[in-house]
Amino acid sequence: MSADPVYLAYHDEEWGVPSRDDRHLYELLVLEGAQAGLSWSTILRKREGYRRAFAGFDPERVTRFDERDVERLLADSGIVRNRLKVESAISNARRVLDAQAEHGSFAAYVWSFVDGEPVVGRWSRLQDIPAETAESRAMSKDMKRRGFRFVGPTVCYAFMQAAGLVNDHTTDCFRYPELAAGSL
Repeated sequence: MSADPVYLAYHDEEWGVPSRDDRHLYELLVLEGAQAGLSWSTILRKREGYRRAFAGFDPERVTRFDERDVERLLADSGIVRNRLKVESAISNARRVLDAQAEHGSFAAYVWSFVDGEPVVGRWSRLQDIPAETAESRAMSKDMKRRGFRFVGPTVCYAFMQAAGLVNDHTTDCFRYPELAAGSL
């Protein structure tokens, strides 16, 4: 694990904690997509920039972003300035609203891939944790069908881990029993 204090705080306080808040879930989806090809520490350091640039991850506001907003975002050093990632964050806001309309909430939609309860891994070593699972492949396939972008199976699995749909803390991690208690 990284000795980066921002990364450690994220691990100790947020990673793997079940979230059912649509705005937070949209944020995690955007950040996981932005992370593709980069380190998670880089994304965590840009997180406040993302919150500012993407209207606090309010999907209704983000859906109103236009080409001028895309250009503004591409000039913003507080985020990853990759056109495909910026455009996917905007496009995915629309898909989040579609999921809310169909399922009642974005949370209900994403949690449906784990039957509403966190999947508890029982990993003793970090290297044993998979990069993707059947659930993340199913989520990826369905999200792509719905028009979500930057949602491959590995990104979906990282999102599932971050949002607490999966508890992949190793069994010797102090967070494991705290998060697994209600799930075992």
